[in-house]
Amino acid sequence: MLDLPPWKIWSIYITIALGLIFAAPNFLSERQAAALPDYLPNRQLSLGLDLRGGSHLMLEATTEDVRKAKLEALEDTVRSELRQVSGGGVAFTDLSLADGRLSVTITDPARVEAAATALRKATQPIGALGAVRDIDVTVAGNRLVLSETEAGITAAINGAMEQAVEVIRRRIDELGTREPTIVRQGANRIVVDVPGLQDPTALKALLGKTAKLEFKLVDVGADPNEVAQGRVPPGSQLLTTTEGQPIVVKRRAIISGDELVDSQVSQDQNGSPAVSFRFNSTGGKKFGRATQENVGKPFAIILDNKVISAPNINEPILGGAGIISGSYTIQTANELAILLRSGKLPVELQVVDERTVGPDLGKDSIDKGAIAAIVAVLAVSLLMILCYGRFGVYAVIALALNVVLILAVMSVGGFTLTLPGIAGMVLTIGAAVDANVLINERIREEQRKGRGVVHSVEVGFKEATRTIWDANSLNIIVAIIMFAFGSGPIKGFAVVLSIGIATSVFTAVTVVRLMVARWLQRGRPVALVI
Repeated sequence: MLDLPPWKIWSIYITIALGLIFAAPNFLSERQAAALPDYLPNRQLSLGLDLRGGSHLMLEATTEDVRKAKLEALEDTVRSELRQVSGGGVAFTDLSLADGRLSVTITDPARVEAAATALRKATQPIGALGAVRDIDVTVAGNRLVLSETEAGITAAINGAMEQAVEVIRRRIDELGTREPTIVRQGANRIVVDVPGLQDPTALKALLGKTAKLEFKLVDVGADPNEVAQGRVPPGSQLLTTTEGQPIVVKRRAIISGDELVDSQVSQDQNGSPAVSFRFNSTGGKKFGRATQENVGKPFAIILDNKVISAPNINEPILGGAGIISGSYTIQTANELAILLRSGKLPVELQVVDERTVGPDLGKDSIDKGAIAAIVAVLAVSLLMILCYGRFGVYAVIALALNVVLILAVMSVGGFTLTLPGIAGMVLTIGAAVDANVLINERIREEQRKGRGVVHSVEVGFKEATRTIWDANSLNIIVAIIMFAFGSGPIKGFAVVLSIGIATSVFTAVTVVRLMVARWLQRGRPVALVI
């Protein structure tokens, strides 16, 4: 008991010192914390919406769009793969998409198997073993039918949702919003919490736009009478301009926004707000080649299936850059630039739940939580000192260190403190002294048996520690289950509870043990008053 190894003593001191250093910024204002030198920790505890105020949005994805987009991309893959089959390629006709399936007719029946083999190789394996593919290729005479497998659909939706989370994160970051929380919930929902944002209207508009940018040639040969009846030539599609005017464009895109690398607010030749864009090297070459081949023809700039501009190609655009002009204000031009920079959403998102928490309510929650924590600390401290004297003082010191370590761990780990989290912290304050109560009562029991001071303390710590570990291990398991299966508030409670349990065991057992050992070494008491 008295002979703690030096490495253990120093590890305790270092842990406490680090806890004090990393918790210190939480006792400063945001301005003071930001002014700290770079070599000092300045990260403060993040507050949730219920404490800081802000906006909560739940977005739901239309997963049917994922299947549709995958099949449309598959159409280009089929063309490419059939043309590259050894022996000069495979001739085909009637490539069509209907009822969620893509079918193609092979002109030469003798080449059907070669075509089917080539398309099967182009499909993607699902899972580590690759026994299941994302696309099934079946042969019906000289016709090949391609349909998505359930595993392929699930994998495509998962990939699209993960990509959507990253796109949303980039868009919100572009707004300069501090510490948003963006998490996926379930198969097709995303929860967005933006602290400090009181008007979510602009955010909803920004997140609700898919931002699918495409450049397509205008079909100037379309018959206006046919277009008026909703009929367009094969290989074309009917869209509308932002003013609601119908326009027919080629279905295949010259280039898409996936190859865009930058977009900024600029001005057009009249000095009006516009959006400049720049492609990567591959996109720039494709765009230059397309404009070279179609000089004198109009092309459409399409955003989310709306034609926002349809200029004429007066000369080849070879620099890989261009400008989108229109009836923009500085704000709308900036929103469009953000959308293009952040990339397109792979799925359409709809707001299904929306809540806004005012800063006054959050401040009131913080004040009441702080009062509850202070009352809990004072009440527990007074009770421990009255009941256990010196050992109660040690328990109070450990309790204060416990709170400091909780703040330090949550600050370093980037965890968000919510109102249920404050409840978990207050509960931890009460539970933190349970270990000391067990130890002190066990020491009293040994004293009643007539044991010596050192022996009583050593046995008390040794025997009580077993019970403490068993009890807190069970609490940790419960907290993990709550975190795994609970929603946002329950997860916040579980996180603080888990951290509090770990730090309370460290302070109540290890730190108090060190303080008691130091006192026994210095004072050599012949009796205990406990």
